[in-house]
Amino acid sequence: MTQKPEFVEQASQLLGPRGFTSDPEMVSPWLTDWRGRYTGTAMGLASPASTGDVAALVKLCSEHDVAIVPQGGNSGMSGGATPDDSGTAIVLSLRRMNTIRALDKDEKTVTCDAGVILQTLHDTAEAARLRFPLTLGGKGSATIGGLISTNAGGTQVLRHGTMRAQVIGLEAVLPDGQVFNALTPLKKDNRGFDLKQLLIGSEGTLGIVTAATLRLLPEIAGRTVIWAGLPSIIHARQFLLHCQRIAGDHLEGFEVLPAHCLAAVLDHLPDVRSPLNGAHPWNALIELVGNEDTVETITPLAEAMLEKALDTELIEDATIAANESQAEAFWLLRDSISPAERAIGPAMQHDISVAVDRMAQFVEAAVPAVENRFPSSTAIAFGHLGDGNVHFHVLAPKNATAGEWEVAEGKEISGFVHDLVTEWGGSISAEHGIGQMKVAELGRLGDPAALSMMRSVKQALDPKGLFNPGKLVPPE
Repeated sequence: MTQKPEFVEQASQLLGPRGFTSDPEMVSPWLTDWRGRYTGTAMGLASPASTGDVAALVKLCSEHDVAIVPQGGNSGMSGGATPDDSGTAIVLSLRRMNTIRALDKDEKTVTCDAGVILQTLHDTAEAARLRFPLTLGGKGSATIGGLISTNAGGTQVLRHGTMRAQVIGLEAVLPDGQVFNALTPLKKDNRGFDLKQLLIGSEGTLGIVTAATLRLLPEIAGRTVIWAGLPSIIHARQFLLHCQRIAGDHLEGFEVLPAHCLAAVLDHLPDVRSPLNGAHPWNALIELVGNEDTVETITPLAEAMLEKALDTELIEDATIAANESQAEAFWLLRDSISPAERAIGPAMQHDISVAVDRMAQFVEAAVPAVENRFPSSTAIAFGHLGDGNVHFHVLAPKNATAGEWEVAEGKEISGFVHDLVTEWGGSISAEHGIGQMKVAELGRLGDPAALSMMRSVKQALDPKGLFNPGKLVPPE
């Protein structure tokens, strides 16, 4: 590990014993990503308590040429919050900055620190009879700063958009230590570039998000959750269009998963059961929501919607959750896919997107293409069909050795999948970011003009390259 005693001493004095430590035992838990794929080293862990502390620390790091790896809940999927093994960086955790600064019920906005946990934000909004319209499986650990830095998606993007659509104000510390303060939401502002949008999705390479003002929505008065069995993903696409025509703005979520995923979850969670009798090649999880004026209509609406879908053979079977507990049980099946598959063995996970109207055809073409090219593998796709984003996983053969398979055949598989996605005009990263996992692939497949612009922006804002080095922006 690289040591800079003068820097360590000054950082310790600046932030105090709770704010900075170089104790290897204290630092170690934050050096590995949650998937266990990436492990690095760092000369210390900084845990500032305020934006002022972050700004002062950034200036100190610049003076000593110390790199900074920002970290939210350490629940990212691309290794974007893990340092490299050089030991020249510090990990910057914003977990202590977890204050809800203000909530305006009339304007339906909330301003909070970057370290606020997503579940905490949900609970705070609910207490005010409002809601924050973004959720995902890791809501108990994901932080607002991390969600903004990766432009996270989740299961409600179909109706409400990604994190980018939820941010109406932002505060961040720039690489020179300046504080960019645009927390006050302005509906009309033509003073040049929308700089906050530049920082959203930048994975800590251009600025460290310290706070945000987010939009809230009125609470829902009720929901109707449906589980349907379908003969193919092509039918699922047609069923989605059917639901959009009939349900309109009541349609909040539309997730798809093949039989393989459901079987894996049922094996992984022995106390749960399939919502339907009998197996179906594909399954869809649909959620309709209603406000106080419409909540009584959504279940009859769902029943009529399903009746027409059965009559036209879009679906093979369906059931409506009888109560909130059963609705949660349906969503548990969806949210448990990733841990269930991790229990099976090694896999290469791809977070990809293509145009919404082509996703079903892409899956139909890509699954056999991968399995024909790599006969011992199993390709599966699941996720957010309504926004063109699926998680395309390729499972290793049963005799594969974890760690070895990923860097051998697994790497070749990922390159093949990314080539397919690019040929279809899609993205190799739909919602989990580039991090360190995909930075080389972005450099290989990215549009040259876009890559040139990214490098120019990075050089202009972070000329020393101290903000999250090796992440997101491919080297030339």
